[in-house]
Amino acid sequence: MSKDTGPGAPRVRYAQQLGALLWKDLAIELRTRDTIAAMLVFGVLSLTVFNFAFELRAESLVLVAPGVLWVAVLFAGTLGLGRAYSHERERGSLEGLLLCPVDHSAIYLAKLLANLAYLALAEAVLLPVFDAFFGVEALQPGVVAVILLGTVGFASVGTVFGAMAVQTRAREVMLPILLLPVLVPVIIGSVKATGILLDGRPWSDTWVWVNLLIVFDVVYVAASFALYEYVLEDWG
Repeated sequence: MSKDTGPGAPRVRYAQQLGALLWKDLAIELRTRDTIAAMLVFGVLSLTVFNFAFELRAESLVLVAPGVLWVAVLFAGTLGLGRAYSHERERGSLEGLLLCPVDHSAIYLAKLLANLAYLALAEAVLLPVFDAFFGVEALQPGVVAVILLGTVGFASVGTVFGAMAVQTRAREVMLPILLLPVLVPVIIGSVKATGILLDGRPWSDTWVWVNLLIVFDVVYVAASFALYEYVLEDWG
């Protein structure tokens, strides 16, 4: 029995389609570097403004620093998610993407993985800058784990709303309007868990907020995966 017709053939083809779509997005970004550059500039600029805007004492630093970190991540991430479909829109290839002989869910997963890669790279730069500006130890495994959990929920919803906003005239405005209200539970859980860890408390104290993040990540990824097909219908 050929591997192209065997019982595992659909999974192999799906993986090949996903890999081709993901490589397409990453290759474009490697050539242009406009999304990553914009995210880094915007994120570092946000941290710089907050650093000079707040005269933080040691007792108030832990109260404010988690919010500052996540505002910078959200600002930079929203800018990056807004550009997730910019190359297809600018080149008029949105319809061409739909005509590709691939499962539409593979388009979503490829965009999600690409967005996660961009966000992770931006966060890898923002965390040391945050440490240097505010004098806190954010580069610790617990904080990194919380940031990754928050990023998954952020990217999963942002990938869907980015596809919705790209077809509107005011797409730069529509994306944050659609995205931020839905992300409120993820933002609250991420800020609370980050604050607990930066305060030097044990990981066990974060379980309520970490469980909240896990639940919303699962719900957001599943819902986005299921609804993406209907979002693509507006591209046709």
